[in-house]
Amino acid sequence: MSATAQASSSPLITRRHAVSYAVLCLIWGSTWLAIREVVRYVPPLQAAGIRFVIAGTILLGLAALQKRKWPRGARQWNAIVVLSFTMMAIPYGLLFWAVQYVTSSLAAILYAASPLAVSVLTPIFMHEKVPRGAILAMLVALGGIVALFYQQLSGTRSEFLGGGRVVLEKTASAWSVVYAKKRLRDIDSVIATGLQLLFGSVALLWGTWALEAGHHAQWNLTAIANLTFLTLVGSCIAFVVYYWLLKTMRPYQISTVSLVIPVVAVLEGALLGHERIPWIAVVVIVVVLASVGAALRAEAIGEREADILMLRDET
Repeated sequence: MSATAQASSSPLITRRHAVSYAVLCLIWGSTWLAIREVVRYVPPLQAAGIRFVIAGTILLGLAALQKRKWPRGARQWNAIVVLSFTMMAIPYGLLFWAVQYVTSSLAAILYAASPLAVSVLTPIFMHEKVPRGAILAMLVALGGIVALFYQQLSGTRSEFLGGGRVVLEKTASAWSVVYAKKRLRDIDSVIATGLQLLFGSVALLWGTWALEAGHHAQWNLTAIANLTFLTLVGSCIAFVVYYWLLKTMRPYQISTVSLVIPVVAVLEGALLGHERIPWIAVVVIVVVLASVGAALRAEAIGEREADILMLRDET
């Protein structure tokens, strides 16, 4: 397929895409604080496991009532099982564990590198070009995120260890985005999300039994309220929206959510936590959002786009 044909077949960002994308950013931008609050009182793997088992049960119950189509054939079921670990259990187990030690600033910077990881993996596994303009825009946005949080980094040993977990989490997630784009195209989004959450919860709850036996949860109002938000909004709603977008957008496009989420977290802190935002931070936020917009609109132009990131597309 020529570069021109590839570009012309690129999915357009419609108003429905834009609204869904914004909703996803707002939801996941709000989950960082909720996760940090939950793990203050509940062991991290237990919190993630409970979140997933409840959310998965709700979604599959809804799917049964609506008589949605279940996966068919070994290929679809294998994809569900693989993504249950690489998209759900491993990333969220690491994330819930890491937020006990890593600052939100460091986590945001590491989290924001995800789109670049997806851009590297897309040509390898999908043989699709990532527009040079999109990569440049994502680099600018990542630089903005680093600038936004640079002064808050302390580089302690606990942050280093927690940051390592975030890197592992984002590596698994980046691979999963590309894998899911190839394998979940014909699977109902609600069914796919519910099964992955439920299967992923099995691994997380096993981890609770194996690694957190000596830790006890404190089920106070704060823990229950935040876990309820994470379950119903952060999982049930957000993942269904995410998988719908993944089916209709390119992997690198949907991965730019990771660049907007830190910005949402900063703005939420200013609005709800009454935190002051310096004027330079406002400038950086505008640059990040403009760069993400450019990445979403970027198209491959010219035959040399096949050489992006030194990965030649020979299709």
